[in-house]
Amino acid sequence: MSESDTTAEDKSGSLMSHLVELRDRVVRMVLAILVIFLCLFYWANEIYIYLAEPLTKHLPEGANMIAIDVASPFLTPFKLVLMLSVFLAMPVILYQLWAFVAPGLYSSEKRLAAPLLASSIILFYTGMAFAYYVVFPLVFGFFTSIGPDMVNISTDIGRYLDFVLALFFGFGLAFEVPIATIILVAIGMTTPKKLGEMRPYIIVGAFVLGMILTPPDVISQVLLAVPVWILFEGGVLTSAMLFKEKLAQQEADELAYAEADENPTDSDEYQPLDDEEMEAELDRAESEESVDDKSKT
Repeated sequence: MSESDTTAEDKSGSLMSHLVELRDRVVRMVLAILVIFLCLFYWANEIYIYLAEPLTKHLPEGANMIAIDVASPFLTPFKLVLMLSVFLAMPVILYQLWAFVAPGLYSSEKRLAAPLLASSIILFYTGMAFAYYVVFPLVFGFFTSIGPDMVNISTDIGRYLDFVLALFFGFGLAFEVPIATIILVAIGMTTPKKLGEMRPYIIVGAFVLGMILTPPDVISQVLLAVPVWILFEGGVLTSAMLFKEKLAQQEADELAYAEADENPTDSDEYQPLDDEEMEAELDRAESEESVDDKSKT
């Protein structure tokens, strides 16, 4: 067997081992979600009632939520418990992904990635809690009080679930802004100083992000944009503290390069030859040429 065949065989075996490991990791993720789902499904209706409290508290007296579709009373709590199982299993999911990619990382990358992984989970859950305990009461209180008196408010349980899941996902994702900021600084794509200079664009981008990730109402957009801005400032300050020495070294190098460009040394400048130096250089070239001719003959 040739060396190329052996190399191809080794690569094929390595690829298969990675695929087998990835399959095992995915199976563990699915099992974690399934176990949590089976534990929670018995209380699916109670969980939905708890989720709907921010709306039901603001409904007019005698008003209730409704189910438009025939299967909604079963499918909506089922969907809620399934999504809740995925959210609660997120630490396991992220750990399995981390365990899969960790062997290919350097030790310095591992030291940075582990705290970022834990922080991303905490921030995602914090975003969801902020949405439920702060945003939902304000949004639903405003919506239920602004309508005409002749309109009976009876929200469909399926549409309500879709609405709150969109808010949960939007706020959970938006609260990851500090992690994204730290990663960008860590890989050298930007610096805290440059991010600070881009602050006006970041604020506008936060409101655009709120418009994209939340349902089309001004309140939820503003309530998402303002925390994103605050979290961005926190990410800038944190990255400046974490990479203080690295950033200082980069600034020193950039300053040294700038000074070298502005004040070139005499050896770097072009100095024209005078007549005597030119004649000496021509004599040297002619002597080298004659030596080459003699060696050839």
